[in-house]
Amino acid sequence: MTSTQDAEAQNFGRTSHFEHTQRYERAGEFARVVKGLWDSWDDDAFLRDRETGIFFKPEAVHVLNHEEKFFSVKGPLNVPRSPQGHPVIIQAGASDAGINLSAEVGEVIFSTPNSLEAAQAHYHTLKKKMATFNRSPDQVKILPGLSPIIGETDEEAEAKFENLQSMIHPIVARDILGTVLGHVDLSPYPLDGPLPDLGETNASKSTLKQFTEIAQKENLTILELAMRVAGARGKTVVRGSPNTITDFMEEWFVEEGVDGFNTLLPYLPGALNNLKNEPFHRFVNLFRALKHYHMPAIRDYIDAYIGDRLSQFNPTF
Repeated sequence: MTSTQDAEAQNFGRTSHFEHTQRYERAGEFARVVKGLWDSWDDDAFLRDRETGIFFKPEAVHVLNHEEKFFSVKGPLNVPRSPQGHPVIIQAGASDAGINLSAEVGEVIFSTPNSLEAAQAHYHTLKKKMATFNRSPDQVKILPGLSPIIGETDEEAEAKFENLQSMIHPIVARDILGTVLGHVDLSPYPLDGPLPDLGETNASKSTLKQFTEIAQKENLTILELAMRVAGARGKTVVRGSPNTITDFMEEWFVEEGVDGFNTLLPYLPGALNNLKNEPFHRFVNLFRALKHYHMPAIRDYIDAYIGDRLSQFNPTF
């Protein structure tokens, strides 16, 4: 995530954020530097042999000597590799620059498609783009945000949703929409009027494009769009019985729109308890490939690939 506003850049010695394309270019180089530093030490570099007095093998340390546009880093890293080798790299961004970064370094991708068709388009675009960086499509897992509202019946879930929506103040919804669209001040515009032409943004270009198109296609007012966006911050909301929700999730998976979901619960702890209390068998059939259930490290869990050196790794967590 390259962040979206000047206030974030001001925490890192800048008065304003990098321009959109430049910050993704910088993020790609930053990731290459960090991955190179993680590879400073071989897995078997540290002997810690008291008898011989050898702490590490000199030939197992690798100096990075990185020199590119944004960074100059000699290395090596001053700590050994983790058991997993690399932490999992998670990326969010569906603009052309965001997809390019995801294809180069991403292993888990967060996204916000508003329909199965949009999810499929992003899924296939990114998977195809992987070849540009000599990576296979299965080296990245795409997990869009999903906010499930569960009821014993579809009608109960719909009533829960309407109750949650009724608690959102229109002004709060408008301000959340402005933030999602790129930290735009929407206060000068009437809530019952159309979304104005907001021009270009240096924040999330894909998000602005997505919700502008929705507003135009469905002829939504600012308030109508704001109420749709505010609750789950623009992520997909699915409401219904456990069977309805699992059918939705399975369709998106089978139809190659997702590899899984990043679940965003609408409220806590109640929504989490609802999810936990549902009979496990209603959800477990979604994971047909899993024969045994355990709690692995996150890298093992998503089957993210980083090199032959981890091929024999069997972590426990």
